Amino acid sequence: MQNFIFYNPVKIYFGKGQIAALAGVLPKNSRILLTYGYGSIKKNGVYDQVMQALAGYDVSEFGGIEPNPSYETLMQAVGIVRDKKIDFILAIGGGSVIDGTKFISAAAHFKGEPWDILTKQAEFNEVVPFGCVLTLPAAGSEMNCGAVISRKSSRDKLVFGSPKIFPRFAILDPAVTFSLSPRQTANGIVDAFVHVLEQYLTYPVNAPLQDRFAEGILLTLIEEAPKVWRKGDDLDARANIMWCATMALNDLIGMGVPQDWTTHRLGHEVTACFGLDHGQSLAVLLPNVLQVRRVQKHEKLLQYAERIFGIKQGDEDVRIDAAITKTREFFASLDMKLHLRDYAIDETAIPVLLEQLQRHSLTGLGERGDIDLNESEKIYRASL
Repeated sequence: MQNFIFYNPVKIYFGKGQIAALAGVLPKNSRILLTYGYGSIKKNGVYDQVMQALAGYDVSEFGGIEPNPSYETLMQAVGIVRDKKIDFILAIGGGSVIDGTKFISAAAHFKGEPWDILTKQAEFNEVVPFGCVLTLPAAGSEMNCGAVISRKSSRDKLVFGSPKIFPRFAILDPAVTFSLSPRQTANGIVDAFVHVLEQYLTYPVNAPLQDRFAEGILLTLIEEAPKVWRKGDDLDARANIMWCATMALNDLIGMGVPQDWTTHRLGHEVTACFGLDHGQSLAVLLPNVLQVRRVQKHEKLLQYAERIFGIKQGDEDVRIDAAITKTREFFASLDMKLHLRDYAIDETAIPVLLEQLQRHSLTGLGERGDIDLNESEKIYRASL
């Protein structure tokens, strides 16, 4: 196992009715900014629950944060934070709203050009503290200190992170996810599943506990997914999916082990250029990353085949093929499309995507840093 330092200060309030806990956890006499997406929280009752808990607070609102939060939109919120001297932000939504709020938190008191936080990984010192009410389990943003932000004008989708932008708390009420559409539910399950595989399907470093943690999340997602797919109001299944998504990316399962993130990096470029949902891009790309990198991931792929899908028969290549097929079948069971052509993306997209990778210095991807542009091209072409 590799050396590591683990730190995660996020306080979790989990379970039905926990939104009411807001009244006791928000700093008194705060000027609060609510951040959210396109207003679904005002249709499903979450907004009303939040406002009831915030009675007596000075509350402002900023809605319209996109599924891929854009720098342009977020800078409008930064202006509100500065003008109204906001001293606490409450994000209500899924990973995109929470990621966007992390950027607002970091940019509000930043002395330079805020875009440098993303392009130059510029350090920031003073942040606006924030908490979140999760409505869409997927990204794990509610319990980590990373974020992904897009810029429409330049088709950039960039990552930044810092321990300074951990949420102070996160409220996870699985009952609020009853109103999610099948597409949102599927995207979230795929996102969580791939988060685990990016940390698990690398190479062995004798970290059996992390492996078993990861395998537990994968097996639970596979077992619970049909329950929320067939019956959206199964509270226990919704709760299990929600907790899996949080545990998939709160850094715990990634401690002491190599990590990949190729599928995410390649997927970010597909989303930025062609507008696919994040989960949609992952469902297309992940099986092809595994296929192209099957030699480098050989030992862990065999472990994945046996422990997750019970595949023990046949030679090693047969077992690896079967595991990749089972992964595709799992995604397909959630009505996820498995090829770029299903989204009207053909081979003319390949040079565009490779140029984006080059521009963003993503020319040494993977757990070994050996996925160059030629290797990325193989993955994209296999995904067509």
